[in-house]
Amino acid sequence: MKFDILTLLPGFFDSALNLGVIGRAVKEGTLSVKTHDIREFTTDTHKTVDDAPYGGGAGMLMKPAPVAAALRSVLKEAESGKGSEEGLLNGACAPVVILLTPQGVPLTQKIVRGLAEKERLILLCGRYEGVDERIRPMVDMEISIGDYILTGGEAAALILLDSVGRLIPGVLGCSLSSERDSFSDGLLEGPQYTRPELFEESKVPDVLLSGDHAKISRWRRKESLRRTMERRPELLKGLKPDKEDRAILDELRAEGGFDDFVK
Repeated sequence: MKFDILTLLPGFFDSALNLGVIGRAVKEGTLSVKTHDIREFTTDTHKTVDDAPYGGGAGMLMKPAPVAAALRSVLKEAESGKGSEEGLLNGACAPVVILLTPQGVPLTQKIVRGLAEKERLILLCGRYEGVDERIRPMVDMEISIGDYILTGGEAAALILLDSVGRLIPGVLGCSLSSERDSFSDGLLEGPQYTRPELFEESKVPDVLLSGDHAKISRWRRKESLRRTMERRPELLKGLKPDKEDRAILDELRAEGGFDDFVK
């Protein structure tokens, strides 16, 4: 999978692209990540990328011309390249241009999974007070990573790169790792334990030591539902419980505190 990152700070990504799971995937060629310095697409001596907003107001805006030139350059390069045969048939090889902005749709695991099916993502990182409005028609999606403000879109782009990249086959050592994560099925992940069995008078639950995989699986599902109820109850609105889930939910209600949730 290919990522193109359009930014005023290409050096921002150096460490992330050389360390950890994503760094290893880049080195092995499982992921391809290229940064593009928007300043290189300016036409003036001072490489000006920002200017004051029309109508007045605080801060500066990114000028549309350098951003548009950078986008068109990457899109032209993508068009001249060849996607996989399967990608050409299902449209997955067409690059998706994403603007990272607090005005975008909130990033969810569902969106991440959809983006992981694409062959190429172009991530546009805003700076200052954002981009000129005339850039927006050039993007396919606007994504926000949360209801707060950053100094620029670079940190958000890294989060998107990490969340999507880890779903690409071969990036994680174990394919089950991503399937068991929080939000993979719409719920939070339950408690996890490793050695030692006893730590500061706190013991690993007996069921996890039992070797009974059916009981372990049910315990994990119950604790996932419990934790979701306690910490993110709004996530349960989309839950479609099967017979086993309903039995677990009845148990949790009997234990108290969850009467108002999924029926």
